[in-house]
Amino acid sequence: IMLRSCCVYGAGILCVLLLIAGIAMALAQVFQKLINNTIKEVKAFSVWRTPPPPVYMQFYFFNLTNPAEVLEGDKPFVLQVGPYTYREYRPKEEVKFMDNGTRVAAVNPKTYVFEPSMSRGSEDDIVRTVDIPVVSAMEKFKDTIVVSRIISDVMKAKGIGMFRTFRVGDLLWGYEDPLLKELKQFVSDDHFGLFYKKNGTDDGDYIFFTGKQNYQDFARIDEWNGQRTLNWWSTEECNMINGTDGASFHPIITKKEKLYIFSSDLCRSIYAQYESDVSVRGVPGFRFVPPSEVFANITINPDNAGFCVPSGNCLGSGLLNASVCKEGAPIIMSSPHFYQADNKFVQDVLGMNPNKEEHETVIDVNPVSTRFKTTVQSRNIYFVKAMVSQTFLSHPFCMYVIYAYAFFTSNLIILQLHKTLYFLKTNQKCMVLLKEKKKF
Repeated sequence: IMLRSCCVYGAGILCVLLLIAGIAMALAQVFQKLINNTIKEVKAFSVWRTPPPPVYMQFYFFNLTNPAEVLEGDKPFVLQVGPYTYREYRPKEEVKFMDNGTRVAAVNPKTYVFEPSMSRGSEDDIVRTVDIPVVSAMEKFKDTIVVSRIISDVMKAKGIGMFRTFRVGDLLWGYEDPLLKELKQFVSDDHFGLFYKKNGTDDGDYIFFTGKQNYQDFARIDEWNGQRTLNWWSTEECNMINGTDGASFHPIITKKEKLYIFSSDLCRSIYAQYESDVSVRGVPGFRFVPPSEVFANITINPDNAGFCVPSGNCLGSGLLNASVCKEGAPIIMSSPHFYQADNKFVQDVLGMNPNKEEHETVIDVNPVSTRFKTTVQSRNIYFVKAMVSQTFLSHPFCMYVIYAYAFFTSNLIILQLHKTLYFLKTNQKCMVLLKEKKKF
């Protein structure tokens, strides 16, 4: 009798499990069918191609207050100025569906328009900072005797030093550099700017998955500039192009998964993990943030060894040597104010005040409701590896410091349904069923 009861109970449990599995499979098929049917909707496609919500890019600079003292060996003392705010327009162009609608090719040109009412100052504001073209030339030609002498002679004749003043607009969008102009036979361009040639241009050719075969692949990058991997780093893992471009994510996001993002500005892929529940304008959501391990040193995260270039040349936690993808310029990427970086970098530059609330990148998502919003606040910073000797300057001087230069934040609050090819037409009833499915 006991054996018979166990068999009955076992059969009952098995039936329940099979029923749950059947419901889950049916719901998944229904949801996938909705995606396939609505992927072709003209209205949804139009909104995905030209997203209506505003995107704002805010730039901050670090103004050097003690250049003479720095040349005598003191630590640089900087004051943060800004923001200088720009409205960013990012329509997708040259859109072409491929492989029976499973992939879509596009470019994403970005145009920036200055917003005076949202800025603390104008593009004509003057900032004193390190002269990146000068430092780049010093680093690039330090072992080339002939060019080194030319650089030294030009700098002395024209009174060019490590630090100078610039217009904010020139620092961002480009200016003719006097040293590069004299070196034009040795360099490819005599202009420099953090976003030089990046206003009204795109960052490459993308091919995205549409989610037709698997909704979890929606917006995931398949190729960038004709390649499925990068070639800047020394390991296959570090060269992987993972995730989306950060503007869209697949629906039905769970707290346990990682959100992967590829950033052409960072020259690498990163990921974010669930941190907490949040409310964005009254809409509940999940907050995802990149953990410190993303930029940790190889002792903490051995997988980051591939980002040490040349191999074995590791800067420490919180920093990424981006010179390999910035045409050799000594550019270091990090979070603002060396947030999550080794403390020695914070101490080397006076005026750094890292804190989580102001300097952390966050992604807030509500992955189910037909009204959910996504907030993206990405924060990146440009530092300059300044390593200069008396070879180029008019008086004995030697300095090695990761110098704080500028940082920018991209603030985006979007109606996520307006960012997808298919989600506008997803049935509310189906979404409710999917909510119930998650309870099992």
